[in-house]
Amino acid sequence: MNGRIGIDLGGTKIAAVVLAESGESVWNARVPTPRGDYEGTLDAIAALVADAERHAGESCSVGVGMPGAISPATGLVKNANSVWLNGRPFHTDLEKRLGRPVRVANDANCLAVSEAADGAAAGASVVFGVILGTGVGGGLTVGGVAVTGANAIAGEWGHNALPWPDDDERPGRACYCGQRGCIETFLSGPGLAADYAARAATDGVAAGDVTGETVVARAGRDDAPARAALDAWERRLAKALATVINLVDPDVIVVGGGLSNVDRIYRTVPRLWSTWIFSDRVTTRLVPARFGDASGVRGAARL
Repeated sequence: MNGRIGIDLGGTKIAAVVLAESGESVWNARVPTPRGDYEGTLDAIAALVADAERHAGESCSVGVGMPGAISPATGLVKNANSVWLNGRPFHTDLEKRLGRPVRVANDANCLAVSEAADGAAAGASVVFGVILGTGVGGGLTVGGVAVTGANAIAGEWGHNALPWPDDDERPGRACYCGQRGCIETFLSGPGLAADYAARAATDGVAAGDVTGETVVARAGRDDAPARAALDAWERRLAKALATVINLVDPDVIVVGGGLSNVDRIYRTVPRLWSTWIFSDRVTTRLVPARFGDASGVRGAARL
């Protein structure tokens, strides 16, 4: 068994890859996530694994990156923004479905592992991996090894409150976790889209059906509410990452997820975050994931 299958279970898509022993990707695919359908999610993963092994021509190890975590107390999924997974024995059910052991880890940990191994943070000692997409995830590696934590929540910066909020950011939107004003409600793709819609309505503009990526595109076309929303999003990102640096002081912060493709953040955010970082200088690098959308799934294969 030389091939390694990685599965990245996201809120909108499930990606799969087969990595050769050399680390080269020899096959990949993606399918839509069956949102709200637990059994359908297991079926989709099983079908991807079967397809991967047909192409690999052998039985392979399987690693899965997923939102949330497996609770050390119950063995059930907790904290997933793909809420249909929460409270379910996902790890056990998937092993039964596939008939083999499966390694499961938080998707942001998979991103950090991948990028620390041979990506944009290769050679760095402490790496913080950020996912900015349907949700906001975080993962931490030290010496290339993922830090899970006693409660399996290491790196979950998205469910702290937005730090140093402006008056119009209080108390913040309700979050699926039960709190209000979580970083995720501001920095996720849906959070950026909601902020744009609110600004557009104030300006008497019909926002339409938008995503975070749509807002970025409109900002580039000189749409005033989109520009304002993106400017505010970058400022919030800088404040939120400043708390990460104050706590963890990573060498590199690597960004993945759909909003990692916003090129300007790698210039703007480091210029802003020094205001809130408790240091006379900041050498932490903010970089996009070398393998882009494939980084999480490659990390899952490395589990």
